[in-house]
Amino acid sequence: MSRSTLTLTDELRQYILDVSLREHPLLKKLREETAQHPDAKMQISPDQGQFMATLLRLIEAKTVLEIGTFTGYSALVMTLALPSDGRLVACDVSEEFTQIARRYWSEAGVLDQINLHIAPASETLSKLIESGKENTFDAAFIDADKESYDIYFEKSLQLIRPGGVIMIDNVLRNGDAANPLSESPATQSIQALNEKLHHDSRIHLSLVPIGDGLTIAQKI
Repeated sequence: MSRSTLTLTDELRQYILDVSLREHPLLKKLREETAQHPDAKMQISPDQGQFMATLLRLIEAKTVLEIGTFTGYSALVMTLALPSDGRLVACDVSEEFTQIARRYWSEAGVLDQINLHIAPASETLSKLIESGKENTFDAAFIDADKESYDIYFEKSLQLIRPGGVIMIDNVLRNGDAANPLSESPATQSIQALNEKLHHDSRIHLSLVPIGDGLTIAQKI
């Protein structure tokens, strides 16, 4: 028994992957291709992806909103967790990155389940709200520019149903979120959001130390 979270050594993390990770072959292939990308650090870890997929199954999600798609790993792992009539709306601004994503989505047979919007995410979210999509999504995943996280959270909260979950990535900022003297605008934005969510009565809250920190906010 332990009253605190274990420190993960490289050996312990590898053991966790060895005994628990069940990664679709195409997810593994995409992850390995993305590892060669100059911005590979933007990729979520496979254990985090599996955890997110498990959450979606637990709440029986059919509609998911993704803010920040990159090469498509998180969108693919979440879509594979949805039923055959499930749908994912993906928001990104890069045609270059998402060309890789589309290739893998097509190979996995889920391309028709993913609606990709190449535009600033705040614009896409606003259009969804204006079109009457409030309270219709089961879940949202936020993993884009950190300075806009609060905007993405507020719009996502409008779009997901009561009981739905918002998953927010990079909330520990490689440990820098705990540094009150950080001068990084991105880190300061995360710190402000973490503090806000701690006292937000509209959600149930848990911050999980997986990957670079994943906040789970369930809409009340």
